[in-house]
Amino acid sequence: MTNHPEPSPPAKPEIDPDLLAVAQEVFDLARRGDAAMLATVIEKGVPPNLRNDKGDSLVMLASYHGHADAVRTLLEHGADPDLRNDNGQTPIAGAAFKGFNAVIETLLAHGADVEGPSPDGRTALMIAAMFNRTEIMDLLIAHGADPKARDANGVTAMDAAGRMGAGQAQAHLKKLGS
Repeated sequence: MTNHPEPSPPAKPEIDPDLLAVAQEVFDLARRGDAAMLATVIEKGVPPNLRNDKGDSLVMLASYHGHADAVRTLLEHGADPDLRNDNGQTPIAGAAFKGFNAVIETLLAHGADVEGPSPDGRTALMIAAMFNRTEIMDLLIAHGADPKARDANGVTAMDAAGRMGAGQAQAHLKKLGS
């Protein structure tokens, strides 16, 4: 029997540094919220679901930085409102973490999954509760978020708020009967 060496994995293709620079500029457009320029580059062929090396989509970057107009533009040009990054986080969860109501409203208006949990089962509602974001909690619940949902460890939004000392969120959830 002859020993055959294991084939080496295929080499990753070299990416043109100029192309990487252009991609970086597009990601910066999303971070800055330049809706008009994002529309232009997508119309010229940039994929609306372009992702960076961390898996963050253009929608994720615009959402996390609070740019509702840019998020709307991207979604109207075919971007996925639920595209998760490499950590399994959704744009709606990022906006809940940062406290951007208008971004969440925009995502929901374009079909984002209000319950879309991260890999550990944490929902945007749980994140909003952790940071006393009661307006966002109301918005999410009005769109069908379940205050009794549990993450992978059995933690509810009420529990998450309690662990973070978010008393306003706890009181708000109690008032809602959660």
